[in-house]
Order: sequence, then structure tokens, then C-alpha cells
Amino acid sequence: MNVHHLELFFYVAKHGGISSAVRHMPYGIQQPAVSGQILQLEEYLGQKLFHRRPFSLTPAGERLFRFIQPFFENLEMVSGELRGHQNKELRLAASTALLREFGPRLLDRVKQHIPELKLILREADQSMAEDYLLTQEVHLAVTELYTKPPSGIQTEVLAELPLVLLVALDAKPKKAKEILAQRALPLISVPANSALYRTFQDGLRQYGPPWEINIELSTLEMVLTYAAAGYGVGLSVRAPGLEFGPRLQAIDLDDFPRVKIAAFWQEPLAVLPGLFLAEIRKEAQTQLAVPEKRKTGRSQM
Repeated sequence: MNVHHLELFFYVAKHGGISSAVRHMPYGIQQPAVSGQILQLEEYLGQKLFHRRPFSLTPAGERLFRFIQPFFENLEMVSGELRGHQNKELRLAASTALLREFGPRLLDRVKQHIPELKLILREADQSMAEDYLLTQEVHLAVTELYTKPPSGIQTEVLAELPLVLLVALDAKPKKAKEILAQRALPLISVPANSALYRTFQDGLRQYGPPWEINIELSTLEMVLTYAAAGYGVGLSVRAPGLEFGPRLQAIDLDDFPRVKIAAFWQEPLAVLPGLFLAEIRKEAQTQLAVPEKRKTGRSQM
């Protein structure tokens, strides 16, 4: 079996098609050349490896890809180790809030081990983080976990954050059961595809139909701002670094599921992203662990 043909198939399977594979190849090669050599591989095996449009691997293609994937994905790491060079680049994806609240502190700890750290940061939700990992654009991701990740991506839950409803101090009603039953005020939330809103809807099933978003905002900080201004009921979580302020009352949704914060990566995890993962595990045991409910502004169901 021609190993170069296997390498070309690896890039095609990994990036979802021949044209995308050509863009990600570490060396120059034309699309017709890739197509021709993949056809030679299929003729040699007597098996069709993938469907062209829409792209999907055949059972034979999936089996072959699983077999060759560890070898080709680990080539760069092994070559660096054999040359005695330590990779000093960390490519990290995370939610905006995590990057803002914990990124600098955690990265400072990593820099104690790797002073010449080269850093690439990307904001991402779960779907984006998974895409970044599968295309090897990042080494590690830390963001909300809601759905089961695709095969090959490892996850570790670091924290589970409780949901809260936020209402202005002069708003009525102020009990969660009344708010959820009456829904007299507009709902203020981050987008409907977010893990926060979807987790809220899971818990809401016991109270009736879904509660549609009336005011959709991009960040939790904006949700706080509009809820404090009396525009409706804000949906948020209790999380370190997220202060509700004196103009809001936080109403705990104790019987609702919690938003999961998790680390995502592919095996094997290199030394540098492994250092960052170790640091965020330590942080999770203190800052990211489920926070104790504040006595000020606390309300029960």
C-alpha cells in the first residue's frame, strides 16, 4: 500500500473533502493530483472510501481513517521530540467569560514553566471548539458542555454552574415558581443555541412549554444590564467573577440542571497544553467549583 496515498486520504477524511484537504496540506499539491492518487488507492483496495457530494466516509473509509489517524496526527509531535525541541506554542479556545476571568492568571502560571510561551487564543462555544480541535487549529478548549462530543474528542467536566433568574429589585413577582408559571415579564437571555438557554429549557419542561427569548443579547454582562434596567427577567448563572450588582435580585433555580464547564482535547495531549489543563483543574477545585450561594439578594423557589 502506498503510504503517500494514505497520507492524502488522511487529509481528505480529516478535512471533509479533497478541496479542503488541499488547503490544509503542509506542502503544495494540486487538487487533480490528489483526486488521481486517491482513485489509485481505492482501486488497490477494491473499496470506495468516501462519497464526494455530500462528503461522507464509507464504512471502509471510516475503518481505514481510524487506523491511520493516530500515526499521521502524531508525526509533528514525535519529530519535535526526536529533534529535542520543546514546542512553546499553545493554541487555546475558550468561552469569552473564561478567557477574561481566568486566562491571564492561568497563563501566568504556565509561563513560569515556559517563559517563551507563544499564545494563540480563540473565543468558542462547544460547536466551534470541537471544529477547532478536529482540524487541529487548537490544542485544548475550555467551554460549556451540552451535547455529546464527536468521536475522538475527550472531555472532563470542571464545574457545574447553577442557573439563576435576575429581576430588578422593584419587579413583581419575585418567586421563581410565580415567574416561571406566569411569564408576565420578557425573557432576557444569550442566544437560543447557547448551552445556558438550552439547559434552562430542559429544566423548564416541568413548568410547561418553552419560554421564548424576548430580548437576545450576546453576553451575560449585557443580560445583567438590561435586567437591572427593568426590561424583563434575565437568565444567568452563578459563576466566579460575575457580579450581579445592587440593582438586581438573583433567584436560584435549585431544581434545574446546571450548566457544565468542561475541557476538550484529543489524545495524546502534548506537554504544554497538558500544563494548562493541570492549572485549570487546580482552579476548578477552588474558583470554578460550584459557588456557594450569596446571602445577599438570595431567593428560593
